[in-house]
Amino acid sequence: MRVLVLTAEPVTGEMVRAAVGEEAEGAEVLVVSPALHDSPVAFWVSDSDEAIAEAQQVADETVERLEEDGLDAAGDTGESEPLQAVQDALATFPADRIVVFSHPEAQRAYREEDLEGIEERFGVPVVRSTVSR
Repeated sequence: MRVLVLTAEPVTGEMVRAAVGEEAEGAEVLVVSPALHDSPVAFWVSDSDEAIAEAQQVADETVERLEEDGLDAAGDTGESEPLQAVQDALATFPADRIVVFSHPEAQRAYREEDLEGIEERFGVPVVRSTVSR
């Protein structure tokens, strides 16, 4: 099984296993962390270096955690728009499942509508999981 994990914050193997279940064992995992901008102004002035650096840190830390927990993982940064990040990842990593980690409503890095129709658009089952800070 191939699992695409979309997250804006480091997650653990335990969290991936909770989201995917027994199928996580032996799975190949690709972690994609979108390069999210802190504000629309940062996006429009193309101040993306900090967003990319933070996304890379999240991807690296998540991969390290997953590997420590016995999962085969690789990671990368993605576009700031979550649907585009997923589309780009699926072009080279044909996932069997997508796991989207997000925060409770008030703390979300990306809005629910940013991911509307994700399962229908890509034809891949999607599991949503909440991460608390």
